[in-house]
Amino acid sequence: MVKFILLMYLCSAVANECKRIPTAFSVFDSYRDCGIYGYQHSANVLKATPEEHVNKWKIYTHFVCKEESSV
Repeated sequence: MVKFILLMYLCSAVANECKRIPTAFSVFDSYRDCGIYGYQHSANVLKATPEEHVNKWKIYTHFVCKEESSV
């Protein structure tokens, strides 16, 4: 069975850089489950980041779900 790995990044449009961030779950049984978790976790990360920080640095998240064998 194919597994999917979630790779998530916290990015700044101002600094034009991204840094990988840890997630509570990183291996999923389906691409769909990985994507849903990625979007939900992205929202939680942004909600937990102070608004002034998000606005000043134009913070956003980026994630990708890759097949385990391709990581």
